[in-house]
Amino acid sequence: MVVLILKLYVILVVLVMSVYAIRHYWLTVNRLRGEQRLYYQDLVDDDLPRITVLIPMHNEELVARSSIEAILRCEYPRELMQIIPINDHSDDRTGEILDELAAEHEIVTPLHRHDGLRGKPAALNDALEISRSNVIINFDADYLPNRGALRDLALSFKDPEVGAVMGRVVPINTEANLLTRLLDLERSGGYQVDQQARHNLKLMPQYGGTVGAYRRDLVQAFGGFDPTVLAEDTDLTYRLYISGWKIVYANRVECYEEVPETWQVRSRQIRRWSRGHNSVMFRHFLPLLKSPYLNRREKLDGMLLLLIYLVPVFLLTGIVDSILLFFMGEMQIIESVFVFLFVASYNSFGNFAPFYQIGTASLLDGVSHRVRLLPFLMFYFLLNIWTISSGFFMAVLDKLQSRTAEWEKTQRFRKEDQA
Repeated sequence: MVVLILKLYVILVVLVMSVYAIRHYWLTVNRLRGEQRLYYQDLVDDDLPRITVLIPMHNEELVARSSIEAILRCEYPRELMQIIPINDHSDDRTGEILDELAAEHEIVTPLHRHDGLRGKPAALNDALEISRSNVIINFDADYLPNRGALRDLALSFKDPEVGAVMGRVVPINTEANLLTRLLDLERSGGYQVDQQARHNLKLMPQYGGTVGAYRRDLVQAFGGFDPTVLAEDTDLTYRLYISGWKIVYANRVECYEEVPETWQVRSRQIRRWSRGHNSVMFRHFLPLLKSPYLNRREKLDGMLLLLIYLVPVFLLTGIVDSILLFFMGEMQIIESVFVFLFVASYNSFGNFAPFYQIGTASLLDGVSHRVRLLPFLMFYFLLNIWTISSGFFMAVLDKLQSRTAEWEKTQRFRKEDQA
């Protein structure tokens, strides 16, 4: 019976990988050959909404000034703007820099948090209380938006069905080393192809927590951001969809970020994302399936997105499963090697989809020379399969022990503060 269960699990792993591989291929074909759904940037409307820009910051002295100055250079009427940089328990010069900017620009009104729970969700909740606008635009502290970003994001709320909008994230420090180049590939496939294709097909493009906007009254109606959730953006995504609201993707709204430059920092970041995403999965999986506002295609897409950080767990346990079968004499060495190679190949061809999404994104961006780095993703897969799996098990323990995860800030690498 034990052997039968182990063999059936191997089959289950293969089926799961096949489903995601088909999904990535379908989205890629749509991006290449399907009808491309337009965003709202071509609307001509002088009646722009009042907006508030929130930038959570914890020990961000390296990037604080350049981030806010980039926002100030955006083309949007000053009388309709409010910028709230949030100094969240910083113990460096972040607070001083924000006060200097406030003295130079009256639309910059810093919020200094020295009490209460630290972390992005709690910081955003406090800032929402003092916002003078219903349209809220979020940027992370190291993000540099293009000049038209604020206008393009705000225009989506002319559509009364839109609850949130997400722009495209583009790494700015790609020349640092091999890791940053691989992250650039990953980002391009995820946004240029995956997000845009799901927008085309009217599925469930995701709000990503930065380079995005949402309606303040909706978030507050939900009770604000849950400070115990590490993936507040994914949590908001599913709250909106389950309640009947839509999220749109704006591919031309590009914002430039600093990606991790060391494998250690990247590992901690992925682990945090996995821990937060899986906790949201436990919370919203059944409500998603029961929602009367979503059709079957949307529910399927939402379910596959919710389970995306569970796939590496299947891969890791599938490898362990095949090793157990081998030592029990139930799987020959050739079969074991085949299973391992299938899992490794899947992670390149399926989950990160280099020859699907990343290759297509490189073509669309006019930088096809980047495909020469695709083979290195086979090694990057080893990092992801372990860190994402550990994040999943941490989320399970959080659920079982009712413990609160602590927010962990991603280290910055910028040498000097300039846009």
